[in-house]
Amino acid sequence: MLVLHIQIQVKPEHVEAFVVETRKNSQASLMEAGVARFDLVQRADEPTHFVLVEAYKTPDAPALHKQTAHYAAWRDAVEPMMQSPRTRVEFKSICPEEPRWSTPAE
Repeated sequence: MLVLHIQIQVKPEHVEAFVVETRKNSQASLMEAGVARFDLVQRADEPTHFVLVEAYKTPDAPALHKQTAHYAAWRDAVEPMMQSPRTRVEFKSICPEEPRWSTPAE
């Protein structure tokens, strides 16, 4: 399981529009076979700072995600809303075990 944290700093006047566009991308991304999670979180003490937490089931899933129409639409819509270029950090999932990413907790 590959987990990405995408750090995004948004211009203050675009926070609401950024959330709207990113919700659409997240909902569509969750329909992709290789996506286990696609979360948007906002920093509590700095509301212009967001993190996309993306969990992928296979190593090639991020590249496949970037080929989708919804990713291209999101990228083009939010690019002018960003204060600076987004950054990406890759993580390897340790816990919970991988089956928990795609199976509801009991």
